[in-house]
Amino acid sequence: MFGFRTSLPRRTELALGLAGLLLFLGLWHVASVSGWVKQQFLPTPFAVVEAFGRLFTERNFAGDIAISVGRVWLAFLLSVIVAVPLGLLMSCYRAVGAFVEPFVDFIRYLPVPAMVPLLIIWFGVGEASKIAVLWMGTFFQLVLLISDDTKRVPAEYVESGFTLGASQWQVIRDIVFPAALPNIVDNLRITLGWCWTYLIIAEIVAASSGIGHVIWSLRRFVKTPEVMAGIVAIGIIGLLTDQAFRWAHRRRFRYLER
Repeated sequence: MFGFRTSLPRRTELALGLAGLLLFLGLWHVASVSGWVKQQFLPTPFAVVEAFGRLFTERNFAGDIAISVGRVWLAFLLSVIVAVPLGLLMSCYRAVGAFVEPFVDFIRYLPVPAMVPLLIIWFGVGEASKIAVLWMGTFFQLVLLISDDTKRVPAEYVESGFTLGASQWQVIRDIVFPAALPNIVDNLRITLGWCWTYLIIAEIVAASSGIGHVIWSLRRFVKTPEVMAGIVAIGIIGLLTDQAFRWAHRRRFRYLER
């Protein structure tokens, strides 16, 4: 089981994952009830579960979840629509990469929270500024990942395409993109997770809905269980989305497991 890079049966992986989760919850519960940390700051897991239920029964939390999911997916899809073709062009044409990459590198090192006031000035306090925050936190990382993925396509594949008479567009469409697609999908999974990490930042400024708004409003009343329940909700949504991506990746690219 503990051999270097040895594969494990699916059931064993699930059992180990469940054991790790139970250990974490157990340590959390002990730390709370033993007084190591005051329950005002670290409520028990049971208190968080109860608060989770109250959010749905008293605050229409399902509606806030739907709004946040919509914002994240809209910003993410906008990032993908721009990043995928631009990343392909950056890797396939050195002139495009030389022109775009310095600007992308500069922007991606800017802290997104510092850009919030400027984005509000540009887009106002409505949905556009929230989508812009999420988009900025995702796009500039994603485009470089896609460019790197397509650069790793073996040169032999490209040379074979040109030898067989394919045009540049055909090589990009039929050789480079399909060869890089498994890694691209994997990086889409990763960057979607990054997009969720910027949700709180996007929803604390002039927001009246969303998970981030709920968390930010409840922290003013020191409702720690509800705040933690909101954070857990983001984690659960992210975990389910991540597993869905993993399942789709395994199903679509079964040949990689051979």
